Amino acid sequence: MPCLATSERYTLDLPPGHRFPIAKYELIRQQLLWRGIAPPEDFYDPGLCAEQDVLRVHTADYWHKVRDLQLSAAEVRRLGLPQNRQLVLRSLSSSAGTLQSARRALRDGVALNLAGGTHHAFADRGEGFCVLNDLAIAAAYLLHHRLAGQVLVVDLDVHQGDGTASIFGAEPRVFTFSMHAGANYPLRKEQSDLDVPLPLGMSDVDYLALLGSTLPGLLDRVQPDFVFYQAGVDVLGTDKLGKLALTKAGCRARDELVLGLCHARSLPVAVSMGGGYSEKIGDIVDAHCHTFEAAYALWGSAPCRPLPFPDDPASDAAT
Repeated sequence: MPCLATSERYTLDLPPGHRFPIAKYELIRQQLLWRGIAPPEDFYDPGLCAEQDVLRVHTADYWHKVRDLQLSAAEVRRLGLPQNRQLVLRSLSSSAGTLQSARRALRDGVALNLAGGTHHAFADRGEGFCVLNDLAIAAAYLLHHRLAGQVLVVDLDVHQGDGTASIFGAEPRVFTFSMHAGANYPLRKEQSDLDVPLPLGMSDVDYLALLGSTLPGLLDRVQPDFVFYQAGVDVLGTDKLGKLALTKAGCRARDELVLGLCHARSLPVAVSMGGGYSEKIGDIVDAHCHTFEAAYALWGSAPCRPLPFPDDPASDAAT
């Protein structure tokens, strides 16, 4: 019974030809409805992430520069996105989407954010289209409120989750697993708890065999009580920034493998979309929609229900 976080704030006004496919977020929502994968009542607006939740992960100096539009020109270049109020609201809303997905997954088993996966955001800086690290914010929220004791981040974006690895480098309650193209962005890698760098051009069979031989044992060893899944589709062979060679069928099988293991072990899982930069935006949207299809196939399609908790972060949002 997935609940799906989405918002008009997930979009940005970007210059023509910008390589970040911002249109995909609204197109995913439209396609989920048009294909009958998700009914309208499963979508909800997660609101804005509370400042106190941001500050559990990000330094006050960095967050205040973001909030007050005081990032330097060099910092804006590293982000690759224009500095404006719209970006602040998008970052807060996307982070709220993953945080709220985590809370709903505790109840329903799974929940998905139609954005998020901004794993290149560090505690004190943003990089690679990532302003705030939604995965880290949501994981820190669960730990702070004692809603989870051991978290596993399964990051299968084609790029290493360097910001997440850095943020939780000294936190034993969060295990970071990143399986990514080795010779790809970021050039300087951080050290996750488990990094699996992949050779360029890896295709479906080898990728799925490696993931299938790695993840079950990792779950046995870490014994998480909550999983965050970063389901980037930039592993596709059509991706301009990916350098792997997965097909859409292979990417879908990857999602089914990860989500199937979580379902079989009754592990709550919050899913974030991550990256995707194929030439045709239809390939990006299609691959992302397969992630949602996999979740619905496993957990069913009962209507999403509002959370019963009174302390909804959306009611205490940063503005």
